[in-house]
Amino acid sequence: MHEVGIIESALTVIRREAHAHGASRVDRVVMRIGAISGVEPEALRFAFEAVTPGGIAEGAVLEIELVPARVHCRACAADFTVESGFIFACPHCQALSGDVRSGRELELARLEFSTPASNAHA
Repeated sequence: MHEVGIIESALTVIRREAHAHGASRVDRVVMRIGAISGVEPEALRFAFEAVTPGGIAEGAVLEIELVPARVHCRACAADFTVESGFIFACPHCQALSGDVRSGRELELARLEFSTPASNAHA
């Protein structure tokens, strides 16, 4: 399950950002996951719950924003969305396209921290 590795890498960035902001803990982690990124959202949630105990993100909420895959057809200039797969045929003209405009995302979009002094979010 490569989702564990993804979460471990994310936690490295999360710890660095928490330290830079003087945060004592992370309350919310928001990740953007593309529909064709190869990442399973439920497996990512499971990995987050398995890896975070005992660390700065223990008890934090993981929010996943799903990004639909959007492809551009050069033959007819139409944009269309796809649910899965890696061969994309335009629903308008049936031409094949590899011009993926979105859907491959895998990123930390936002973090919310608690600081020791104020217990406020950043």
